[in-house]
Parts: sequence; structure tokens; C-alpha cells
Amino acid sequence: MGESWATLGVDLHVEPTGPGLRRGLTNALREAVRTGRLAPGTRLPSSRSLAADLGIARNTVADAYADLVAEGWLTARQGSGTRVAERASTTPPAVPAAPPAREPARPLHDLQPGTPDLASFPRAEWLKAARRALAVAPHRALGYGDPRGHPALRGALAGYLSRARGVRTDPGRILVCAGFSHGLTILGALLRARGVRTVAVESYGLPVHRKLLTGAGLRTRPLPFDERGTGGEPGPDAGAVLLTPAHQFPMGVPLRPERRAAVVDWARRTGGLILEDDYDGEFRYDRQPVGALQGLDPDRVVYLGTASKSLAPGLRLGWMALPPALAEEAAAAKGGSETCGVLEQLTLAEFITSGAYDRHVRAARLRYRRRRDALVRAVEARAPEVRVTGIAAGLHAVLRLPPGTERSVVQAAAWQGLAVHGLRCFRHPEATAEAVDALVVGYGTPSDHGWAGALEALCRVLP
Repeated sequence: MGESWATLGVDLHVEPTGPGLRRGLTNALREAVRTGRLAPGTRLPSSRSLAADLGIARNTVADAYADLVAEGWLTARQGSGTRVAERASTTPPAVPAAPPAREPARPLHDLQPGTPDLASFPRAEWLKAARRALAVAPHRALGYGDPRGHPALRGALAGYLSRARGVRTDPGRILVCAGFSHGLTILGALLRARGVRTVAVESYGLPVHRKLLTGAGLRTRPLPFDERGTGGEPGPDAGAVLLTPAHQFPMGVPLRPERRAAVVDWARRTGGLILEDDYDGEFRYDRQPVGALQGLDPDRVVYLGTASKSLAPGLRLGWMALPPALAEEAAAAKGGSETCGVLEQLTLAEFITSGAYDRHVRAARLRYRRRRDALVRAVEARAPEVRVTGIAAGLHAVLRLPPGTERSVVQAAAWQGLAVHGLRCFRHPEATAEAVDALVVGYGTPSDHGWAGALEALCRVLP
């Protein structure tokens, strides 16, 4: 027989020494047959081949084979060799597999806010950037790394944020994190360690962000909200305030200049911190870009941004531009080693410095603007009682509904296979502002070819 026992892929776990070698080999073969590692009908190596593989006497193997033939585990016929007996297989019946967990039914049309068009991810350009970055990266770049993030990415971000968002920072004060939620978790721990107990938040915002703060032991208190956006001072008991100044989520209005000045003045007077969520600051359509609030006072504002809206959330890349007094504390709160993939960091750094990021953002801005315009036209034509607001920037719109209709519209949307959120699910439980009936419609998620169908489904459920 040409092939050796080793090539069959079965480890007998037999030590080729000692007085019990024959018994050990017999037991090992029997167990291999019983458990199904040697299937019925399998031809075993000749006693000469197996003995050579195991480094033992041929008679030892021949005697073990004879024992198992006598027990009925093996069969031996002249000219056909030794095989596992068909009737000798005693493999216990397989335990019925648990039914696979059913995945939640995917909606026919996903208009939930918060995700860009993943089909438009710049795969070819990203791959080119990854190849260039990996080709020149030193070996040490693949180590555990600086917990603040790779220097190449921090340097690229410092330049880009200054140029595109008016952020005043340097690479030493940038901390790379795995998205906004990770950054907020780090800041929550830092604030709690500094003695902060209350964080002021906007009356409307993502519940998951409030949960992250409460999970850090912090109380969240909503700020007043009116038609001009978020207003009012965080108050003397608040040690920090979380804001979306460039494009309030989900209402879609920018923080007005006088209110920007007021919250910065509050932070200077009280020593409080402003946490600025610039989640989609690159996407503006009908107005000049609104610069980052951080530019007004880099010592009192923590700027947070991510690649989740501009590229894809699956990259798990975000960043913070920190006040000088917080940079070391935040790095310590993050942990002693890097938690973000270095290859993704190096690729993003190359993507930014090569100009590919700017080109991608410009192309995405045009694509999303066309979708937004189509949304406005469709709603005006099919549902004239619905008012579209918050559309000067971003990846979502707020559709103001007739009073008392939000719940029924959301339910009708679910029946149509349309995933969409009502405004009430973003409202802080303690908010005092008057509740508004509205839908929050994301126009980033559907692919280009699916956008027309999504619009048609949406218009069917509007009052």
C-alpha cells in the first residue's frame, strides 16, 4: 500500500514504547472506529506500513488487527486488505442539531437614519490605499501600537480636520477610537473619575448614547428645545454637555451662533466640558459649511468624529480631538494598548493624505443631495400635508406629520416592509418640549437602484 497511516489524518495517540503497546494500539484503533474517526469500509494500512509509521514491530500491529477482527470491529479478506467492518460502526446517533436562530426579517426598504449607502463604499480606491500603506509600513507598525492611535492616522486627521472642519488641534491631542460609542464610553469613564455626575444632553438624540452615559454612572438631563434648536444653559449641576452643533440629530437644525457662544461661555465660567458630536459634518447642501464648535475654544470642547457616515460603520474608526488637559487622561482611560486595527488606520491615513477621501466625500455629497431632492419632490407631490424639514445637511430628513398620526404611520410603514423611525423614539424621557409627530427618514442606506422603490413605499404610508 503506497500511502502511510499519517496521510489518513487520524491520530491514534499511541506511544511506541512500553509493555502495553499491543493493548494500547488495539484500544486506540477500537476507539477510532467507535467514534467514527475511521468510517465503515475504510481500508487500513498494511501491518508493515503501520508498523513503519509507528516505529514498532510488525507482529504487534498484526496481533492488534487480529484482535479487532475477532471482536468484529475489522474485517480481513485475502486480496482486499483489512477494513473497518460495516456492522462494527457504533457511532452514537447524532444529537439533533438545534434549529438555526432565525435572523430578523430584513425590511424591503431601509429608511432608518444612521447608515450611509454601503454599496457606494470606494472599494477600488480603498484597496489601492491599503496596498500603498502596507507596502511602506515598517514591521513595528504591526505591533500592539500606541493606545492613542497610529501616528500616521493622527497626523492625517489633524491636517484634515483643520482644513475641512476648522478644528484646532495637533496629532498629540488626537485619540483614535472604535467609533463614536467607544469614544463616548471613554469620556464617560473619564468624566465620572473627575467627579462629574450630570451630563446635559439634547431633548432629541440617540437613546444608545444616553445609555452609555448612564452606564458610566452619569445622569443625563435634557436641554430645552424650540424651533431654533437646542437652547438654554446646561446648568450649574452639569459637568458636561453633549451636542450635535453642525446638524442636530435628529431635528436637523444647526446650533445658532448666539447659542454656540452661550454654551462656550458656560464651559469657560464653570469649567465644564462640551462633547461635540460632528457625526455628518461633511454633508451639507444648501448652506455654507458650519465649522466645528471646537474651533471656538479647543480647551473646553472635545471634538468627536467618525468614518461611519462618510465611509462605512464597519470600519470601526473614530477619533477625538481633546483639550490639552485631557489628552493623557483619555489615553489612559482607553487602555494600555491599541484597540483599533492598525491596517485600517494606515489605510485611512493614506486615503486622506492622497486626496481620495476628499474626492469620495464630494461624490457622496452629490449623490445624497440628489436623493434628498427626490424625497422632497415626492413628498410635496404625494403628501402635501407633510412638511419636510432639517434637510440643509446630513443623511436624513424629518417629515412633520399631522398631529396624532405618527404611531399609525409607523405601523403602516412596518406593514409595507418599510423600516423607518418615528420622532418620539429619540425623545428624552424627561424632555419638556412639546412632542411633535414626525418621521425621521434616512436617505443614505438604500442603494441607488433601490431608492425609487423606497420612495414609492414611503409615499404610500404618508397621510
